[in-house]
Amino acid sequence: MDLAFTPAEHAFRAEVRRFIGDALPADVRRKVQAGEALEKDDFARWHDVLFKQGWAAPNWPSQYGGPGWNAVQRHIFSEEQAYGWAPRLPPFGLVMVAPIIMEFGNDAQRARYLPKILSGEEWWCQGYSEPGAGSDLAALDTRAERDGDHYIVNGTKTWITFAHYADWIFVLVRTNPSAKKQEGISFLLVDMKTPGVTVRPIETIDGGREINEVHFENVRVPLDNRVGDEGAGWTYAKFLLEHERTGTAGVARCRQQLVQLKERMAADGIDDERFLDRLAIVEIELDALAYTELRTLAAESAGKRPGPESSILKIKGTQIQQALTELALDAVGPYVDPLAANAYFNYRKTSIYAGSNEIQKTIIAKRILKL
Repeated sequence: MDLAFTPAEHAFRAEVRRFIGDALPADVRRKVQAGEALEKDDFARWHDVLFKQGWAAPNWPSQYGGPGWNAVQRHIFSEEQAYGWAPRLPPFGLVMVAPIIMEFGNDAQRARYLPKILSGEEWWCQGYSEPGAGSDLAALDTRAERDGDHYIVNGTKTWITFAHYADWIFVLVRTNPSAKKQEGISFLLVDMKTPGVTVRPIETIDGGREINEVHFENVRVPLDNRVGDEGAGWTYAKFLLEHERTGTAGVARCRQQLVQLKERMAADGIDDERFLDRLAIVEIELDALAYTELRTLAAESAGKRPGPESSILKIKGTQIQQALTELALDAVGPYVDPLAANAYFNYRKTSIYAGSNEIQKTIIAKRILKL
């Protein structure tokens, strides 16, 4: 594996860095750098800037309006967004449902949904987890029963990020309750304005309001809104989760947090040896994770899709993110810097979403170690 970037790739990095430096709204940059919560307008303005530049969907092929970048260019763009304190656009439309529609949807679905996802005209959220089906996602109980040319959907989804902003939700539903639990699941696209859809906010321990419960009561969803074959939703969900887990490592953003923490330590004169030892361990693990990410990048550049290796990135990436927030909180204390406390609490969830770290260890054991 060649870890050296080519002159063309260095030139591309410089182009991206200049663009972000010039185009990112100053108030959005300040909020990201300070760790403040972003509103829909903050994301929407940055999305609009990137869309006009042709860079809103780095992972999309050019035939659907993406820049057609290769894996290395996408990696560089992600790094430079982090280094430039640009917000990561909500992934539910651009990174999650769009590749599913491209891969498994039909032409009518691609024409209807992809342009509005790309432009930011329509926002999406993800309807996977339920009160009784989180890590064991295949145990989901939301039902979709046939009624002519519609499904009638009943059930509840929970921990739904940005559902209060979303125009659409992609939902895993049980269409065949008598089949094995992985085989009776289908993938539906649901308009959030459909009668019977109710969004209930959930306030998190840090005071945030980004997650919600979404309840479906006799919601009529056209059969045309099913992606792919009935009963094949579990296959599509696994395809989506591999891409989601690959993006959770957050190496570049962790490096930015590490720099901030060191600056804070220098300003406050923190030189406790035990604290410095903890910091050094995290920094070493972050370097190791960066090489693992590059190995995954090299495989993707060779035409391979993300596989079980994405689980390694997910586990270590979230562990490092949590360790950094713990160090930041220990350095300043919750009463000195409430934002540090909020970040600490908020990052507790990272080891749970996209499949808990315990589930990822099982995937690694079965598919990599062959245990």
